[in-house]
Amino acid sequence: MLTEERFSKILARVNKDGSVTVSDLMTELDASESTVRRDLLNLAADEKLIKVRGGAIALGGRYGTRDDEVSIRQERHADEKILIAKYAAALIEDDDLVYIDGGTTTGMMIRFLKNREACYVTNALLHAKELADIGMKVFVLGGEYKSTTEVIVGEEAVESLSKYNFTKGFFGTNGIDDRFGFTTPEVRESTIKMQALKRCRKRYILADASKFGQIATITFGQLDEAEVLTDNIPERYQHFTNIREVTK
Repeated sequence: MLTEERFSKILARVNKDGSVTVSDLMTELDASESTVRRDLLNLAADEKLIKVRGGAIALGGRYGTRDDEVSIRQERHADEKILIAKYAAALIEDDDLVYIDGGTTTGMMIRFLKNREACYVTNALLHAKELADIGMKVFVLGGEYKSTTEVIVGEEAVESLSKYNFTKGFFGTNGIDDRFGFTTPEVRESTIKMQALKRCRKRYILADASKFGQIATITFGQLDEAEVLTDNIPERYQHFTNIREVTK
């Protein structure tokens, strides 16, 4: 297949679906991975699409490259986040070892926690303080402090995670996409999320409906790796059995 023909097919696919993965294009174009990646780089250089890790998204697609300050994110979709957080908090049982990821929705869980027999681990300093203030047993990962999202990141934090086997983990995300999975803009934070997911027996992503269709730069998990708790399931995602709509 000629280069221009591949370009045309790639643009048609990405503009139709909004995003596409390298593996999908390899099958559709009957081309090698190196060829597809080179084509995407060329199209991105010509500003025809946006290249992301593992594929590409259409120009004008919802794509995030950075985190907003916590104070800004707390104000967005606050009612929906409270609904999700209250439901998530009720899932914690006696003797659970719980990982609570940094994030505004995960942080809102704390006000609804009733089970003081569980033990909590977090990489968010504010979460740790709030847990301690209500009498919960809490441990904090060691490492580098990232002020934008108010969490601990880095190699030391990853090493800290290796000693835990969590019964349940609750995570925030910047985006949920059926091709690119759960995404976040920053590689150090994605590494923590990825490692913590692996250490959890049950995994929950807490995300209001606005996160669906969003794509950030780094994937930390695939859509089938956790149960998603949300306030409303977009039509495109209603066939996923691991996405739960919280109604009360």
